[in-house]
Amino acid sequence: MIQFLPAEPFDVAELTRISTAAFDSDAIMSGEAGGPPDYDNVEWHREMQTEEHLFKLTDGELIVGGAVLFADADKMHIGRIWIDPERFHRGLGTFMMNEIEHRFEGIKKLELDTPLWNIRTNSFYQKLGYTAVGKDDEFNYYEKFV
Repeated sequence: MIQFLPAEPFDVAELTRISTAAFDSDAIMSGEAGGPPDYDNVEWHREMQTEEHLFKLTDGELIVGGAVLFADADKMHIGRIWIDPERFHRGLGTFMMNEIEHRFEGIKKLELDTPLWNIRTNSFYQKLGYTAVGKDDEFNYYEKFV
């Protein structure tokens, strides 16, 4: 059974490993270097878990993805999501985004950003109904009302 849950302290190392693999996969596909800040840093993920911003996506006992989320009143900023590259194209990202969009009471607006160069993520968020609301030299900015 697929579940989206708050991360526990003992999940941090595995979530960091999967984050590193996922964002490195994006870099390999695009020819761009690196991922978001601290995507491969265990201590940063530990801090996000301690502050209750870190979530895990599980398939049974196995962690298959994660997210960093920041709620503020009726708005949720999706800091990042990631899926284990070995499990791409199985609907897990869509499942996780649906959970984020509907799980948190009182949230009416979701916002996120993704690099301009990442065609895969830009297409993904547009497919899920996110509207582009701006861009700068590095990022596209999206929002969705729920």
